[in-house]
Formats: sequence, structure tokens, C-alpha cells
Amino acid sequence: MESASHGPQSLLVVDDDKPFVTRLARAMEVRGFTVRVAESVAEAVQEVNREPPKYAVVDLRLNDGSGLDIIDALHHARPDARAVVLTGYGNIATAVTAVKLGAIDYLAKPAEADAVHRALVADTEERAALPENPMSADRVRWEHIQRVFELCNRNVSETARRLNMHRRTLQRILAKRAPR
Repeated sequence: MESASHGPQSLLVVDDDKPFVTRLARAMEVRGFTVRVAESVAEAVQEVNREPPKYAVVDLRLNDGSGLDIIDALHHARPDARAVVLTGYGNIATAVTAVKLGAIDYLAKPAEADAVHRALVADTEERAALPENPMSADRVRWEHIQRVFELCNRNVSETARRLNMHRRTLQRILAKRAPR
């Protein structure tokens, strides 16, 4: 017999923003999930190894590393688990990596509990609708810069060299918010 936290509605919420994780955990409990919370990569991986949950909501950037490590550990421990990645630093490269590691969706923070719940329980066979507003040229450029930056392990000098761009120009671009 499965334990309560390993059951069909077990959920691991991982985020280092204490107020956010508390609100999301409560909202998911109301929706019928048995929720466990972790605030770091190390704590989350330990929880996954102890009792792999059926569902997970994982912040991409945590104080001690990347949420992608948690997605990878969860996928190895329980291949049928459904994980959603949350981030305030969305870009195409990390979204693709998250999906390759086993995430089923990628949401921008602050995500509402309804959106998280829909992503967790959505039919994976259903195709997502095409966006009504495609990305602007500025957004595509920003996404490309972010992708190269991630490929260069977040090294500004190497990224600037590969993009044939002045380092200070790149730093200014990286400091700004993503264009719409």
C-alpha cells in the first residue's frame, strides 16, 4: 500500500520564496493534493529520493542551484511523475531543457494556483493552441542572447565574444527585462 505522500495526488513544491511556496502549497491542498515543500535543490532531491511524488512544481533558480537538477532526479526516480517548472527568468533554452528532462510545462512567475493546477492535470495528448501574438523581433533577439548566455554557463565575456558584441552592451541587455 502506498503512503499518503506517495499516493496519486502527492505533490512536491520547491521554491526558495517562503510566502509564495506557502500560498501555493495551501492552494494545492484545497485542490486535493497531499503537499510536501522544499526550499532548496538539496532538500528537494532528498525528498524525491525518499518518496518520489506523482507531481512537482519546481522553481528554476534556487539559492543552491538549478531546479532542472530536481526535474532530472524526479524523472529518474519516478518516470510517470508530472513536473511543472516555474521561473521569473523565462527563456526558450531553459524551457527546452526542462521539457527534455521530463517537465510537462513551463510557467512564468508569479503563476496563479489555477494555472499551476491546470498544467499539472492537463491532458498531455492535447495540443497547445498557437499563440495569438507571436514574439516580437526584439523578444526573439533577447531569447537568442539568453540561450547563448546559458550555453556559455552564464559567462558574460564568452557570450559577448560568441555573439560578436561588446561585453558592456551585453551586460546592459542582460540587466533589462525581457521585451514583450
